[in-house]
Amino acid sequence: MKILLTLIICSSVAGDCMPPYPWPEPFNTKYDCLKFGYEESIRKLEEVGREDINKFGMYIRFTCTPDNSIWYCGEIVL
Repeated sequence: MKILLTLIICSSVAGDCMPPYPWPEPFNTKYDCLKFGYEESIRKLEEVGREDINKFGMYIRFTCTPDNSIWYCGEIVL
């Protein structure tokens, strides 16, 4: 079973989150997904920068969930 990563960038000042961003590639294990999620969160944090993070109260959430789709001959059928 594959694991799907979804990143969510939020602002505590606005009290809202941007639409979730599903990572394009699935992961083979929960461990790999979690490790990558933390690493990508740090990259995004650095990309946004200290000033905007503090000004807008931004934070990054992510989830790693099992992909319950059924694959048949390389295509999703469910």
